Amino acid sequence: MHRDDAWAILCDYAQEERTRKHGIAVEAVMQAYARHYHEDEEKWGIVGLLHDFDWEIHPTEDLHPRAGSELLAARGVPEDIRYAILCHAPHLGLEYRQKMDAAIFACDEIAGFVTACALVKPDRSLSAVDAKTVRKKMKDKAFARSVNRDDLLRGAAQLGVDFDEHVRFVAEALKPVAPELGVNR
Repeated sequence: MHRDDAWAILCDYAQEERTRKHGIAVEAVMQAYARHYHEDEEKWGIVGLLHDFDWEIHPTEDLHPRAGSELLAARGVPEDIRYAILCHAPHLGLEYRQKMDAAIFACDEIAGFVTACALVKPDRSLSAVDAKTVRKKMKDKAFARSVNRDDLLRGAAQLGVDFDEHVRFVAEALKPVAPELGVNR
């Protein structure tokens, strides 16, 4: 599977710009971690790009991402990519078979949270976002209220990285796609 195929799938199902932007953000972070771990950047990126492709049509835990996985299977998406996508949903309780499975859980919510932190900075810059900023915003329950703060911490732990370093890594990984996300580098 190639990135262009994944983008076509995302665009077929995700009509909202924010869903597509989120896919782009998680794709960038997954690719950066793939480079870090000497893994397949394109495959990891595809997992990031597609992980929420079905959210608009399956916006509940009982359907997302399980029903989406069936749609991906029908479109010929390889099993390891589909399984990793399922792993981003902690409510499914799946075992991580490979590093990519843990990475998608670790990268999903934090990519959006770091972007949101940049958006409220005066210069709207990812360079202004550090672990202290993120930890402060995590305490503000009204900020990005749909993000489970425990999942942010648990994701880094399950990936085996220090949370503060994870935040730094994510902010750096997002910089190449910053214009697409509506933030500055």
